[in-house]
Amino acid sequence: MADELRDSLYLVMRVYFEKPRTTVGWQGLVNDPYLDGSCEVEDGLKMARELLTYVAELGLPAAGEALDIVTPQFIQDLFSWTAIGARTTESQSHRNMASGLSSVVGFKNGTDGNIEIAINALESVASGHNFVSIDPDGKVAVIRTTGNSNAHVILRGGKTPNYTEVHMQKYEQRLIEAGFEPRIMVDCSHANSDKKAANQVNVLRDIAAQICKGNQSVMGVMVESNLHHGKQSIPADLRQLKYGVSVTDECIGWEATETALRDFREQVKDALKSR
Repeated sequence: MADELRDSLYLVMRVYFEKPRTTVGWQGLVNDPYLDGSCEVEDGLKMARELLTYVAELGLPAAGEALDIVTPQFIQDLFSWTAIGARTTESQSHRNMASGLSSVVGFKNGTDGNIEIAINALESVASGHNFVSIDPDGKVAVIRTTGNSNAHVILRGGKTPNYTEVHMQKYEQRLIEAGFEPRIMVDCSHANSDKKAANQVNVLRDIAAQICKGNQSVMGVMVESNLHHGKQSIPADLRQLKYGVSVTDECIGWEATETALRDFREQVKDALKSR
């Protein structure tokens, strides 16, 4: 798909290993790779690095979420794009970390839909910071960063969706007022899709229409996709797991992903040439 659509779209593969939880639950491959509560983190890190290496060898860039502030030293060199989630965008520790990441960083708006914390994060990560973490050898060290200006906001909705043309114009103006070039990614999932995976296609169509009308600020979209549609809970008997079905957020299946991306490309390819 990346080769097929490369004239208009640059595909980055979502490879998310850490899952933020509102209360408790499975925290992702790095934290609990065997999905059984054993939390063999060392094994999780090795599996994560092996998979990221495989993706890189395919020639695909990878995208992930930086949730733990230590694990990036073990796998971050294989990420081209990094998200800071809605629950952590306001965290000073995550802003410090992001200021030293060697990748593009996207900050999601807050769970209430507020983008001010994301704008504040852009200002924070553009500056250098000094903080305690670990060095590349895994030893505790004082980390000194030079800042990361390769950052943008991600609209993921709040109590209601926030990707419409009216929202976009308001956010563009707010970014300009704050001294930033309007660079906005739209998360087609979460509140923007009412947490229903199939609705992501509707968000894509709306964004495509905005681009065709002349929008210059949308620099990317995020789609939650897996091999098969839906989601599943992790059963006590892991043999009952359905292969290729998400165990976290609901995803669209691969066939729907192909169709959605091809349709999106057809809608925007001419408009993108004038950017």
